[in-house]
Amino acid sequence: MNWNSIRTKLIVFLILPIILSLGAGMFISYSLTTQSVKERTVEQNKNLLYQGYRNIAGLLEELNRISLTAYSDSELYRVLNAGHDDVAANSTIYASLNSIYKSMPDIFQVYLFGVKDRQATLMTQTTPKRWQGAAPYADAVPPEGQSVFLQSTHESHFYGLTSPIPEIKHEQVFTLHRRIERIPSNEPLGFLSIDVKLSSLQDIAEQLYDSRQERLYVTDTVGNIIYSGQEEMIGQAMNEDWYDEQLEAFSQNEQGSFEINHSMFVYQRINQENADWLIIKEIPEKHLLQEANRSVMINLIMFGLALLVIIAATVLISIRVTAPIKRLADYMNEVKTGNLNVAVLPAGKDEIGMLTKRFRTMMETINDLILREYKLELSSKTSQLKALQAQINPHFLNNTLQIIGTLALELKVPQIYTLISALAKMMHYSMHNSDSTVTLKDELEHVKAYMELQKERFENRFSYTSEVPDHLLHLKVPKLILQPIMENYFKHGLSVTETDGRIRLQASQDKSFVFIVIENNGASIPPGQLEGLSLELQRQAEAEFDADTEADESVRNELIPATIGLHNVLARLRLVYGEAASLELENLEPVGVRIILKLPV
Repeated sequence: MNWNSIRTKLIVFLILPIILSLGAGMFISYSLTTQSVKERTVEQNKNLLYQGYRNIAGLLEELNRISLTAYSDSELYRVLNAGHDDVAANSTIYASLNSIYKSMPDIFQVYLFGVKDRQATLMTQTTPKRWQGAAPYADAVPPEGQSVFLQSTHESHFYGLTSPIPEIKHEQVFTLHRRIERIPSNEPLGFLSIDVKLSSLQDIAEQLYDSRQERLYVTDTVGNIIYSGQEEMIGQAMNEDWYDEQLEAFSQNEQGSFEINHSMFVYQRINQENADWLIIKEIPEKHLLQEANRSVMINLIMFGLALLVIIAATVLISIRVTAPIKRLADYMNEVKTGNLNVAVLPAGKDEIGMLTKRFRTMMETINDLILREYKLELSSKTSQLKALQAQINPHFLNNTLQIIGTLALELKVPQIYTLISALAKMMHYSMHNSDSTVTLKDELEHVKAYMELQKERFENRFSYTSEVPDHLLHLKVPKLILQPIMENYFKHGLSVTETDGRIRLQASQDKSFVFIVIENNGASIPPGQLEGLSLELQRQAEAEFDADTEADESVRNELIPATIGLHNVLARLRLVYGEAASLELENLEPVGVRIILKLPV
């Protein structure tokens, strides 16, 4: 690929902006889409976690209400307050704990320790167990200053029971511990612990996230994991860096979100009287932007297809646009090698087509000028040769005429000297073969010398006048264009019997043309002959010589007239001035002929 080629530059500069604009558009669209997806996802998940918060809060409130049965059950409260240790007291305790156990389907077991009777009772799905003389289980005693305490997820146990129940399998639970107090004092009457299966949280949590793609954590205030989709993390401390970094935000905000490690995190606090938990949902960016990435992939495919179409169209259009330029360059290369007759084909109507058309016109003009110069030089030399064809040595003849003129003066015959001087001037004018154009003043001097000789020949039976403005005397005209016109008058117009012949030459100028008018009062041209002569002059003036074809001398002699006449004058005028030059013939009334030479300024 030629990088200096206009075609290559056109293709590159057409495709590059399209790629950049499409790429920038896709980048901006992707950025806005991802930002919109993130904002929408955060908003949706905040609403979802808030709903989860309401459900978990409801679960904890229900558990707290159940634990208050120790106060609402007057028989149980009375037994704990009295500290009885008999069958009736045991039955009351069993009945109350069984009621608590069955109040929620997810309660795993219930533990009660009576302070006064020093007896502990464990209500499970099997026969309740009761043992005496033991101290309250340490975990069942709420911290100092708290009447109720919610213990994070842990593996179930038998609260220090010395005779384990083998048919009961251990399970992940979280526990509500309540100190039963003598009202209105703070004296403890007993300690109640309710173990709740983790499945109660799991049922709520599974509605809050997609376990295949996302993660959900429920933690307490010290960072212990109450629930997680990863079972091995349940009951463990949260050791993630992002958790430590956001602790301050967790403590200050009820709800929020943050983005870190290519994941989006949304959190919701559960701030209850007996619990301060935190729900954290982790959404990987890959899953979060799954739809956006799919849309980008589709856009990339469409972009690739569109780019292929654009490249193909750009190449075709560039080739079509630059093909005329390439052809024009080829034409110029051919001209550079010397082929001036290169065939320049049309290239449409646009700017390149106009340029090609102008180049073709320029080449036609150049060829026409070359042909014109060749024909002018050929015609000029031919005219000079024909005018001097009878002379063997013009310089010798001119010198001889000067000797004869000097002898005529010595013999005191001035008329002979005048005639010889006029003839010598004509010979001298004709001998300057290198001059193809002369001033109108020089041409008039030549005509004047010619008239001097004709006056002697025709014994002054005619008069000649010339009226030319001074500013036209320096006009450049082809050599020997006036004398042949004057000669026609003496050949065809002047009668041998006339004594008042008249010939007049006038010159004038307007904005575009110079007019040289030659009039005589000789014989008129018959109308039919005048029309034929005009047609012959026109055909002869338009005859072209092919400068690139080597024609033999006989062919050229057939095209060049045998005498210097009007046709030669018109042809030479056309060679110098172009098609705008003309020679017109017309008869005068009652007699005479007018010849008008029209030359472009």
